[in-house]
Order: sequence, then structure tokens, then C-alpha cells
Amino acid sequence: MKPKFNILFSNDTVNTVSCTSPCHAKGEPFSQRILEASVDETAGTGIDAHMLQPGVAVAPWWKSKQYPYEEHIRWYEKTYGVSVRDNPYARYMLDGGDMVEVFVARCRARGLAPFVSLRLNDSHGKEFVDTPGGGDITEIPGYSLHCVNRFYKENPQFRIDPDPAHVDKKHWNTRVLDWKNKEVTDWMFGYIKEICEGYDIDGLELDFMRHYNYFRADETTFGQRSAIMTGFAARVRALLDRTAKPGRHRWLGVRIPCFAAALDPLGLDLPSMAKAGVEILNLSPSYHTAQQVDMAEIRRRAPDAAIYLELTHSAANVGKVPGAYDTALFLRTTDEQFYTAAHLAYARGADGVSTFNFAYFREFGAPGRGPFNEPPFHIFTRIRDRKWLAARPQHWFLSAGASWADHLGHPRTLPKKMKPGGKAAFTLDLAPPDGGWKKGGRLRVRARDDLGSGRWGAKLNGETLGATPDRSAPYKTRYDAAHLPADEKMRAWLVPPTLLLDGPNTLDIVYENGRGEAVLIYIDLGVS
Repeated sequence: MKPKFNILFSNDTVNTVSCTSPCHAKGEPFSQRILEASVDETAGTGIDAHMLQPGVAVAPWWKSKQYPYEEHIRWYEKTYGVSVRDNPYARYMLDGGDMVEVFVARCRARGLAPFVSLRLNDSHGKEFVDTPGGGDITEIPGYSLHCVNRFYKENPQFRIDPDPAHVDKKHWNTRVLDWKNKEVTDWMFGYIKEICEGYDIDGLELDFMRHYNYFRADETTFGQRSAIMTGFAARVRALLDRTAKPGRHRWLGVRIPCFAAALDPLGLDLPSMAKAGVEILNLSPSYHTAQQVDMAEIRRRAPDAAIYLELTHSAANVGKVPGAYDTALFLRTTDEQFYTAAHLAYARGADGVSTFNFAYFREFGAPGRGPFNEPPFHIFTRIRDRKWLAARPQHWFLSAGASWADHLGHPRTLPKKMKPGGKAAFTLDLAPPDGGWKKGGRLRVRARDDLGSGRWGAKLNGETLGATPDRSAPYKTRYDAAHLPADEKMRAWLVPPTLLLDGPNTLDIVYENGRGEAVLIYIDLGVS
């Protein structure tokens, strides 16, 4: 069977309080009304399935028997010596709330298919497992309240690195649990069992991307890893079938890397997982939208699966501001970039698109990172229409957003350090519009710092491009007025339409001469 969904929408729940929106005033505590409003705003937009992430799947935001919420609060307060009952989520749950129940009911009322997406190995807040008070990186004491539970705290032997103090905080993926231990997979399965048995969901997504480490690579083979992961998926498939209402089918999806090289370290063997009953592959760039993904290769490995490309609010991080936990300056994904990503994904075998962190176009985190906007829900009716997409102007890009995959075997494209006299090679997979490219385009590179009077050159498919002084954005956008680069950080060239190819296009950027090292962080190509 193959689902008919075109658009999957992910809701991390936290955005309902962390973001300022028409339904949530800044500082307003969590409530059922706010959660329902986060479902309501997606109805009638072209979205088919709404997927709730009930927290980070550590402290259950549903009625749990395996680990009752009241038990978690008592343990946490005793362990860390801090009162957390005024936490907005804790207050709601202690008053008898059930986020999954409310969510499912609202989806049913608004004509959306309700899915639950569970983060299988989230590392948020794990650095505070041994910190008195549970850590405090926000205005709310006990940051780790929903990130650390009794199972994690009392079983350091199950962690990839038992001591978080050994972990480089810039690379937090060793704080997670080692799935080689059956106790770990049984604990997570217990949560999944409660959701499948207790709630009228249409499907379940296993989120392997939060966060992307499950094994000590030097202690396992791919065969061992894949046996564990495929076995877990088969176990969940049987559970979904057993708990489905008569005459109803429940879908099983997985959120996985969008790069084929990153599948092996996680033990994700797609043919065997498809045989085990996985029907939906949600290809994730993790946090930033990416157009250049291994869609065609993943389609080859899973010819019968429904495959979706994940789109997010951000195309790249272009700096930071001092402040709280969320300090990044985002270059927002534009409408044209969304449409171009979907067009290429369809051309390479996708069935639809999904979203992640889409609500975070809104104000959140540290101040000084605007402008903020309401999420562009209008894109979804257009993204469903492949013919319309194929007639649109195109905006292709490469950014450093996918650098998370370094440790999983996917080579980093950007940022790229270059010295005078150096050359860097890139590949752009392009899909033409209907009738082919009729007009030319403009290629730009963006550096981290001022390029001064340095000379740069570019070749596309072996042909030298002519430089242009026009370094402006190819299309107007309301999202990034504060973060668009100065001309001094950019170089640009004109691209004749006859040079553009359907498929891989080779791009060579040459740093001909200049004052010193330069770091490229972003490349884009706008084609009319």
C-alpha cells in the first residue's frame, strides 16, 4: 500500500509557547487552546497529515503507564532539588492534560490525518544530567525537565558516552543512548505501545534524526546495526497492525537522512525496512532546507515507498547574536527556493514534501534576529501542483546547512576555506522547467567576511562565466532584510541558458587573487 498524502506537516509542540504568534502572546503559558490553534492554522492549506512531536519523547506528554508524568516530576524535583511545577508544560500535564489526545481530536475535527512522530534518541539538555538544579539556560529553572528522565539518569552504561562531561558541547551526539542495548529499545517501544494502544492515530513516524547517533561505530558492523533497526521497525509495524481499528490501516514512516552515505552508520537498510513494513520515507536535511539531496538513489533503494523531501524555515545560518539558547541568524527559505526544491524532488522520484520547524518563521529565541514573519502556509497549495511548479522561476542554492552529516560519512560542501590561487568544485543537480530554460540566470557566492578587492572567477560545465556587478538577491523576499549580505561579501556572474543541464552541473569557483583566506558559506543561482 502507498499513502495518498502530498504534504506532511510536523509540529514540535514547543513552538506553541516558544514562538510569538496570533494565537500565543509572548510569555503566555501553554494551554489546550494554543495546541488546538496550532492544528487549526494548518487546516485548509493543502496539508494532508499533521504530525505531532510530543516533546522530545523523554518525559511523556500523554497518559503514560510506563513512566507516569507525576512520577517524573516527583523524581526530578527530588533529584535536582528544584521546583518545576510552574513550568508551562508541567502545569498542564499535572492538571490532567493529555497533548496527544487533544491533538488527535482536533485533527479529526479539522479533516487532517493525525500522526505522532517520536524522537528516538534526542540529546537536548542531556549535558545537564549531572548538573545541580538541572541546568538553567533559559528563564525557566530546570531546563532538563523534559530532556532527562530517570531511565537516562540511572543508566549511564547505556549512553554512547557515559559521562557528558567528556562531550564537546558543539558536537552533542555522543550524549544519546546506545541502541545496541535491548533495554534501550524496549524502553522506547514501551512509549510507542502506549500511543498505539491509547490513541486513534492514522500513522506513526520513527524520527531517527533527533539525534543522529545510535551506536558506537567501532563496536558494531552494519549488519548488526541494521538487524537492530529493521527488527525495531518490524516490531512497530506489527503493533500498528494489531491496534488498528477494523477496516483501517495505520501508516509507518521513518524520518531519515537525505544523504545515502549517512544511512549506514545509523543501521538504516532501506530495502529490509521496506520489507519490514515501513511505507513512508521522510528525507531530512535535519534543520536547514536542502535541495541537493540523494533523492534518486534513495528512490532506487526503495522503489515502492512513499518518499518525501523535508523543507524547513531556514536555508542557512549566517551568524549569531548573544543571548539565550536560540541565537542563530537565519537566512530564511524563500518561496522560490521552496518551489524549486519541490520541483527537483518530484523530478528525482519524490511523492510529496514534508516540513520541519515551519512555525519558526515567527519570533523566538534571543532578541535581535528578525525580521520575523508568519509562516508562508500559502506555499502548500502550490507545491501540490507539479505543473505549476514546472513553470516557475527557479532559485537553486547550496549552503552549510547539511554539515551535520560529516560524522555520518557525507562529505561537507560548505563552508569552504579558500586561499588565493585556489579552486573549489561543486555540483548542482538541476531540473529544467517545462520547455527548458529560455532565459539566463545569475550565479552568486557569499563569503563569511568582506572579500575586499579580491578577484574571483567561475566556470559552469567547463565554460567561463562573465562577471556582473549586480549582486542583489534574484527575487525579492520579505524574510531577510536584516541578514542580506553587503556587496563586499558577494561575487556574481551571468549564466547563459544554454549552459544549464538537466542533471548534474559542475561548478568551479576560482579565487584568483586577494589578501588572504576566504570562507565561502553560500552559493545560489537564480534562473528566470
